[in-house]
Amino acid sequence: MDESDTAAILPGDVLGATSTADPMSDSSGRKAEADVPTTGSVRPPFTCSLPVSVEPVLFLSMFSLALQAPLATQYLWDRISEDLGYNGTKRSGCSNGSVTPDPLQKEVETLTAHWSLYINLGGFSVGLLVVPFLGSWSDLAGRRPVLILPNLGLALQAGVYLVVMYLKLPVLYFLVGRVLSGLSGDFNAVLAGCFSYVADTSDRRSRTFRVAVLEACLGLSGMLASIIGGQWRRAQGYINPFWLVLATNLAAALYAYLFVRESVLPDPSAKLLTTRHHKAVWHLYSTGGSSSEGGGRFHRCKLWLYTLCFFLVVTVHFGSRELYVLYELSSPLCWGPALIGYGSAAQHLAYLSSLLGLKLMQRCLEDSWVALVGLASNITGLVVFSVANTTQLMFTGYGLCFLFMAATPVLRSKLSKLVDPSEQGALFASVACVESLCFLVGSGVFNSLYPATLHFMKGFPFLFAAIILFIPGGIIGTLQCLDQRRDHRDSTAS
Repeated sequence: MDESDTAAILPGDVLGATSTADPMSDSSGRKAEADVPTTGSVRPPFTCSLPVSVEPVLFLSMFSLALQAPLATQYLWDRISEDLGYNGTKRSGCSNGSVTPDPLQKEVETLTAHWSLYINLGGFSVGLLVVPFLGSWSDLAGRRPVLILPNLGLALQAGVYLVVMYLKLPVLYFLVGRVLSGLSGDFNAVLAGCFSYVADTSDRRSRTFRVAVLEACLGLSGMLASIIGGQWRRAQGYINPFWLVLATNLAAALYAYLFVRESVLPDPSAKLLTTRHHKAVWHLYSTGGSSSEGGGRFHRCKLWLYTLCFFLVVTVHFGSRELYVLYELSSPLCWGPALIGYGSAAQHLAYLSSLLGLKLMQRCLEDSWVALVGLASNITGLVVFSVANTTQLMFTGYGLCFLFMAATPVLRSKLSKLVDPSEQGALFASVACVESLCFLVGSGVFNSLYPATLHFMKGFPFLFAAIILFIPGGIIGTLQCLDQRRDHRDSTAS
């Protein structure tokens, strides 16, 4: 990590001297220099002699999400099976692939997919409105509130889920928990706060790798939670793991409050409920930002096109991830909790392999070509998933996806480099908004497509996802070629 990357976590007395009287700062306390990290003088209640950043916050938040998501889907499956009187006769279909699937099993699959869709639509449609407020507001009020409030909302959601499980309430109440979490920004607000914090405290040269480190935290925590969740659910059921989900979210909020230093100078008069935050995002995309003054229309087009690439890639990630558990639970795979946990762990392990691959490939390739390699890895894995009918073939697909997360940190970094430091908050507010929309669209499309295509090709949604990824691949490759041509023309002219 470069010295500039740790500037925001030096002792408070050092920061106070550099952030309160800087003639190159604007009224919000942000630097005007593109390569100089911004810092604030606000100190948390407790100081730590070690470098403290936001990686633990993202790690804990992702751990709780990865522990909760597959367990919630399995709980929906079990509750719906119980309500419909389905007694698990799917095992006959697992022992002989020629046996016609149980119609009751298909009904359980369909209802589980639909309930997952309704719950996700409810939570993320609310978050879609809230996240831009929180992200842009953090430019003025500071990053720490955006790290604390969403984790408290996620803890409240876990509490509602526990009440549903203890009292055997209808699964409709899961929707109540999701909406409450969405009102606080949900996990996407945590992402927006963490990536904004890294943009504040890193320079342009190291930003791609710093973003990739955050994404690796997502994978490491997800892998650990997946292994624990599958074994724990088989041994003790659903309730005890959800108590850990609640505790982990509270721990993330407490860590952010006690230890994380502010990376921008807070404005005490900053208001949350104002249209200014949405206007800042609109201004960024309608004009291309302050840094587009020399680049004109091409710069604005790049901002829109990279955002479109990010939307398509993340939509495929979210949408296909929604179906893995359903695909593995039903015939012909018929996985139990342990195998589901191992499969989810293999998927999250790709975050770490993608980080290592990105670091190695950056030595000889431009970031855009690294992203294309990541997309190729994702496409091949999805094609294998679409025809997987054995455990070995399913894990082969997970293995082929070992670089599938190399594209998203490159896209985040490219978007961040297209705007000035004073516009980072508005940018990551829009990225968080896009990410909320990705989950909304991905959940809606893939959860609807899966039951609709069961009768002719069970893995068709994965094949559909692979085809979609060719679009961002073509855009990224074309923009890189145009950039190289412009650079060559400029160097020849000079």
